[in-house]
Amino acid sequence: MYSGGESEVITGKALAGGRRDNVILATKCHFPIEGGPFAVDREPNTWGNSRRHIMKSCDDSLRRLNTDYIDLYQLHRPDPNVPIEESLSALNDLVHQGKIRAFGTSTFPAEHLMEAAWVASDYRYIPFSTEQPPYSIFVRWIERDLLPTCQKLNMGTLVWSPLNGGWLSGVYRAQAAQRNEGRAQRAPARFDISDPANLQKMNLVEDLVLIADEVGATLAQLSLAWVLHHPGVTSAIIGPRIMEHLTTVLGADELVLSPDVLDRIDALVAPGTTVTPDEARWETPALRAENRR
Repeated sequence: MYSGGESEVITGKALAGGRRDNVILATKCHFPIEGGPFAVDREPNTWGNSRRHIMKSCDDSLRRLNTDYIDLYQLHRPDPNVPIEESLSALNDLVHQGKIRAFGTSTFPAEHLMEAAWVASDYRYIPFSTEQPPYSIFVRWIERDLLPTCQKLNMGTLVWSPLNGGWLSGVYRAQAAQRNEGRAQRAPARFDISDPANLQKMNLVEDLVLIADEVGATLAQLSLAWVLHHPGVTSAIIGPRIMEHLTTVLGADELVLSPDVLDRIDALVAPGTTVTPDEARWETPALRAENRR
């Protein structure tokens, strides 16, 4: 659903020629196809988790992907304007129609997942199968309630941004940030070490690189292995832009981290916390001003 749907078109072409059955294909709906999360003008029928938008978005994705079914269909964000009963009803219908095989959520608070589980039980609906939250050494807030909730509900978790938007890739160390390369060039404020929060993260990166060196791994491998080590994590989503990005994480699933290594990482960033407030990546809707006043 990214790049105005072009990512689905490219994926569909890549899977042509009899390769479709060899992959698990996942996509999402919620944001407008044009503009995505940054769209300013949002007509009621062009975004959100309403029955109309879910059904239409699924048909559009099937067309772009050039397939007749989607293995995992996900709601990209919660929708405060649509009852979860309506969304679950639509998703169940898509399963019964054979258009999707399973469905999940992305960046839903734990309380929303519990509500959805109650509704599914009351209405005898198929429940959500997966949740896709942000999770990395720098962003650990989901350890407090979201991961335990998913484990209790027997939901898989497909965590996004395990390298925290490049911070844990090993590319952006103090010297590289000053040279303005890669993401540091495209989003200079994010890696500007004149910002005290960024300097704190950069210092932590250097500490983590030392640990990675000791275990014979790259920082990216260490960071990805750490994410996968949590028993509540099913899989981690990576987004390599070039082949070098991919090769730096290959083998992370085979890297064994000792209790001592895990304890040292916990000492750098405490369990259940976020390294700095700007890295939270997602604000629980209940904390927004309009929901507190």
